[in-house]
Amino acid sequence: MALPHRLSSTQVRVAGVIAAGAVGTSIWHALRLPTALRDARARLSGYGAVTAELSHGEMTYVDRGSGEVILSAHGLYGGYDQAFDNVATLAGSHRVIAPSRLGYPGSAVRGGGSPEDQALAYVELLDHLGIDRVFVLGASAGGTPAIRMALDHPGRVKGLILYCSAAPWPKRPERPPGRQGPPAAVNRDWAMWMLSPLFPLALGLPRSTIHSMLPLSERSRGADLDARVTNRDMAVRFEDYPIESLEPPVLLIHARDDRVSRFGPPGGHVEQSLPRYPRLTTLILDDGGHLLTGHSQQIDAVVTRFISEHAG
Repeated sequence: MALPHRLSSTQVRVAGVIAAGAVGTSIWHALRLPTALRDARARLSGYGAVTAELSHGEMTYVDRGSGEVILSAHGLYGGYDQAFDNVATLAGSHRVIAPSRLGYPGSAVRGGGSPEDQALAYVELLDHLGIDRVFVLGASAGGTPAIRMALDHPGRVKGLILYCSAAPWPKRPERPPGRQGPPAAVNRDWAMWMLSPLFPLALGLPRSTIHSMLPLSERSRGADLDARVTNRDMAVRFEDYPIESLEPPVLLIHARDDRVSRFGPPGGHVEQSLPRYPRLTTLILDDGGHLLTGHSQQIDAVVTRFISEHAG
C-alpha cells in the first residue's frame, strides 16, 4: 500500500495563498453588488419607458424611431431594456416597440402567463398604439411568444424574425422536458451576482452580462414563468405549434456555437427544425454565441432586406 503523499511546507503556503486569494476575490466581488444595482436602476430609468394600462394590467415598453414597426420580444432575464437593445441599431431606420414580457419590469401577468397570453398582450398593446401590422422579432426565450403570435394572429404579423431563438421541436419528444431554466432560488440579485464569474465557462456569455440582468428583483417573476411555462411550451404542447402552417415569412438567425439555444445535437434541435418552416430565410453564423457577437452589421443588413421585401 502506497503511503499518502505529504505536502511540503512550501506547497502548504502556496495552497493557503491561493485559498486566501479566492476568498478575497469573492468578498471583493460581493461588495460590488450594491453599486452594480444602483447603476442598473439608473440604466433602466434612462430608456424613457412608458406604461400602458391594458385589460389585464400594466405593460411597460419603449417606443422609438419611425418607419416599419418591429415588435421586439426579449429573452430570459430581460425586460424592455433588453428588448430594445436587441434591435437598437435598427431604431434609426425603423420604429421599435420594445415591451417587457409578462412578469418582467413594469408588466403584469395576464392569465397563466402562457405564450398565448403573451401574444394577446402584444396584440392589445398594438391596438392601444393604433398599429395594425408589425414585424415580430423573438430573441432566445422570446421566440416562443413571437412564434405563438405569428400562429394565432397572422393578420397582425408581416414577418417573423428569430434571433438565436427557442426552436420548435422537429417531432414530439418522447418525454416532455421538465423545468427549462435556472431554479427559482437563483433568481435573486445576490445569487446571480455571485454566479456571474461562471457565465463564460457554463454559458459562453461574457461575465459582464450580469449587468443587463440586474435588478433580478424586477425580473424574477418573468424568469420563473419562462422556466416553468414558456420554455417548455413547444414541447409540452407540440400539436399546438403547427409550424408548417405558419403564414408570415420567417427570417431565422442563429450561431452554430450558441451554448444557450444550441443549434444542433447534443442538446439542441434548431437545425433539425428548419424544414418545418414553410417560408424560411436563414443566416447561420459559425460563431458569435448566443449574443451573436461581432456580426451586427451583417445581421442588420439581412434584417433590413427581409423587412423591405415583406413590408407591403
